[in-house]
Amino acid sequence: MFTKWLTEGSFKRTAAVILGAALVFTSGCSLLPNEDKEEVLPEITPPQISKKPEYDVTTTTLESKTTGTGKIISLQEETMYFTLDGKRLKDLNIKAGQKVTAGQTIGSLDVEDLVKTLRSDKLQFKKDEVQMKDTLRKKDEMEPIDFEMAVVDFEAKRQKLVDAQEEINKATLVAPFTGTVVSVSVMKGDQIKAYDPICVIADTGRLTAAAKLSQDELKGISVGMPVMVDINGAGQVNGKVKQLPVIDKEDENGGNGGNGGGNGGGAAQKPERPEDFLIVELSKMPEKAVRGTLLSISITTSRKENVIVIPPSALRTIGSRTYVQVADDQGKREVDVEVGEQTPTEIEIIKGLTPGQKVVGR
Repeated sequence: MFTKWLTEGSFKRTAAVILGAALVFTSGCSLLPNEDKEEVLPEITPPQISKKPEYDVTTTTLESKTTGTGKIISLQEETMYFTLDGKRLKDLNIKAGQKVTAGQTIGSLDVEDLVKTLRSDKLQFKKDEVQMKDTLRKKDEMEPIDFEMAVVDFEAKRQKLVDAQEEINKATLVAPFTGTVVSVSVMKGDQIKAYDPICVIADTGRLTAAAKLSQDELKGISVGMPVMVDINGAGQVNGKVKQLPVIDKEDENGGNGGNGGGNGGGAAQKPERPEDFLIVELSKMPEKAVRGTLLSISITTSRKENVIVIPPSALRTIGSRTYVQVADDQGKREVDVEVGEQTPTEIEIIKGLTPGQKVVGR
């Protein structure tokens, strides 16, 4: 009995001690100040130095090309105009797309005033002829100088009639050859200025590709060079340079090269001629190509095969020195090079590199 009580009492005392200690520990922790949490810093990765690109030294076929734009034209075409100034267009006998034959009347000006004047002058000249016959009969009675003056005056009146008739003849415009009226620039009743375009007549059976190039672009181009022609709506056609343009003196002095640009002073537009163009002989004329169809050309001015090349970004210069950086198993080293032809994407290396090497870009 005593033992049981002792055991139970001991257990209770032990439990009380443990509980008290736990309370003291818990309360003690709540009385201590909170400690700051340690800040977690992000891991800093050092920046990587970008590696410069490396390129293979290769061989290729290197071509230099000159490009330009143009259109399909006729090898035989002519811009028609009157040489009389200030007259009204009385008759216009054509329209665009019409076929005409050589000598056919295209149009005429109103020159009734000139006709009336000529008619009157002819009547007066008949009187002059009668007077001249009388002068010839009296030749022996006249002073030589007086007779000579009478003859000169008579011939001047005769020449005046001839000149007047020629002016009237200028009022009629005729087709110079058989062809098609491809454009008409005037209407019946218009006031016509001398040398202003009236219409364009072309032989549409003699079409060819043509392009306008500047004098700088024409340098290095010669007859026979291969040409690739891209015709709108008809595709690409091979050809070759057949004829170079005729350089006008005005072009050499800063003219517009036959492009028809005015000078702001009312000057007439300069008509285009086949001679103003670089002419291309096509291997075939596409059926869809008609006069006026726009096109672009690419002329191969030079061609080299098995040429050692590198990209332009791999070439370096300092002063007069031209070099590259070559990358190999030992690292990078500078190598002086001699360059040849250059295109926007490739540079020819004449000396200093061999195919298979690697060069470092910038």
